[in-house]
Amino acid sequence: MYIVVSVLTLALVIGALIDIITRDEWQVKHLPKLVWVLLVVLLPLVGSIIWFAVGREYSRPVDRGTFGDSRRWAASLPAAQPTKSTEEQLAELEREIEFYEGKRDRDVDRA
Repeated sequence: MYIVVSVLTLALVIGALIDIITRDEWQVKHLPKLVWVLLVVLLPLVGSIIWFAVGREYSRPVDRGTFGDSRRWAASLPAAQPTKSTEEQLAELEREIEFYEGKRDRDVDRA
C-alpha cells in the first residue's frame, strides 16, 4: 500500500514539475515559475495539488456548437463566393457545354 501511494505521489510531482516548466509565463498564476518549482520540490504532495488547483491557467473551452450547428464548420469553410442567379448559372453551364462539344468536334476532325 505504501508503495502505491509513493509511486502516485512521485508521478504527481513529476507531472507537476513538467507542467510548470513547460508553461509560458502568462499561464502561471500568483507566483513566479521558480517559486512554484521550489514549492513542489519542498512540499511534494501539497505543492503539486496547489499547483494544479490554483497555480496554472486553464484555457477556456471554445464554443463550437453542437454537431449539426453551422457555427462549428464556419471556420473551416472557405470564404463564400458571391451567389449567382439560377439564370446566370444555367447560362454559364451552357457555355461550358458548348466549349467542350466544340473541342470534341475539333478533336474528331483531327483524327
